[in-house]
Amino acid sequence: MTANLAESLYRLQKKDVLEASATLADAFRDDPVWKKIFVGVRLDQMQSMFAVPIQYSLRYGQVYATSENLEGLITWVPGSLSNMTIWRLLLSGAIWAGLKGDFRLASKMQPVFRPIEADRKSNMKGNPYLYLPVLGIASQFQGQGFGSKLLKALIAESERTQLPVYLETETENNVRWYGKFGFETVKQITLPIIGLPMWEMVRKPTHALKV
Repeated sequence: MTANLAESLYRLQKKDVLEASATLADAFRDDPVWKKIFVGVRLDQMQSMFAVPIQYSLRYGQVYATSENLEGLITWVPGSLSNMTIWRLLLSGAIWAGLKGDFRLASKMQPVFRPIEADRKSNMKGNPYLYLPVLGIASQFQGQGFGSKLLKALIAESERTQLPVYLETETENNVRWYGKFGFETVKQITLPIIGLPMWEMVRKPTHALKV
């Protein structure tokens, strides 16, 4: 990541996980996929589930926020570690965050998201890449450029390392937004059980992004 972008962001600390997970729970409260999964789930349980990718990425990758106020945050990990196995969840401590939520909820999520894990492996064909588990902006700060700021940091890291970025997203608006940054859809699927679409996208490194 280029120095100027690194200096403009806040690198998340372990002490920030609880507040950061609250930011993500708020950011995705109207998301179609998560609304379907979190039916009847308490807010604190939602926050516990969003703490999982944060703690996982703190161990295996990077987690940045827009500032110490945590208006929004982004996580990324090496593609080889994109699959959150039980062993990796244990080592990162992320499994305990998930268990604070609802074990039945975690069990419900596994079959829903299993196809995208298989697709990720197939689409990238063993090549190295950067994986984006989550990018979220608190609802009151959306539309103010915070998401672009965070995504540009990841893209800069992609350009520096010359590794593509891979992500999944669940709305057409998101697909169009990521498309503005050079991401292309490699596959669209319908998630099992909940019957909602998911787009799998890749951005290949080109040259340094203008910022």
